[in-house]
Amino acid sequence: MSSQNDSTKDNLTKSAFSRRSWLRGAGIGTGVVGAGVLEQEADAQQAKVMSGEVEISLNLNGRPRSVKVEPRTTLLDALRNRLDTTGAKRVCDRGTCGACTVIVGGKAVYGCTMLAVDAVGKNIQTIEGLAPEGQLHPVSQAFVNNDAQQCGYCTPGFVMASKALLDRNPNPTVDQVEKGMAGNICRCGTYVGVRKAVLEAAKMRGGSNA
Repeated sequence: MSSQNDSTKDNLTKSAFSRRSWLRGAGIGTGVVGAGVLEQEADAQQAKVMSGEVEISLNLNGRPRSVKVEPRTTLLDALRNRLDTTGAKRVCDRGTCGACTVIVGGKAVYGCTMLAVDAVGKNIQTIEGLAPEGQLHPVSQAFVNNDAQQCGYCTPGFVMASKALLDRNPNPTVDQVEKGMAGNICRCGTYVGVRKAVLEAAKMRGGSNA
């Protein structure tokens, strides 16, 4: 009889333990699910906020331009798709090739890695704004003189990177030109012509920032 009672107690203990364990696990699981739902709602809310367009003013090539963009819109997309400024090219879209190089606040930047809203209040210069219509900027002219473009797709980025380099260093050495152009890639391999073009442009500009 005692043996039966002991067996019954053991079964009750195991049963209670199992129920408690299950309830505890269920509680944790419910918390995780609840947290997951809250996180999904937060992500959805953030996506909703990010998808709304806002109107901003960009100082593009010396004049203010109003444009409506989503907060997540890159400067490259704003330039090409909203402002019809297509000199900067989309190639890698990962900030590695330099085809979308523009000058923002006096520095060469990849347009695909900068948000348009972050460019507000800064001077933005693209290849379209380098020289009056029908004329070539000294850097662009030097690229022509030295046959520094073949397919030409990467050329606007190279020209803008070159101008940014010459703005901060009007008389660079060959080594400095190579380092200054290291962020731009030319699949046609016109690097020799590019280096010669930058050095010639430095002479043509006479050490000025024009």
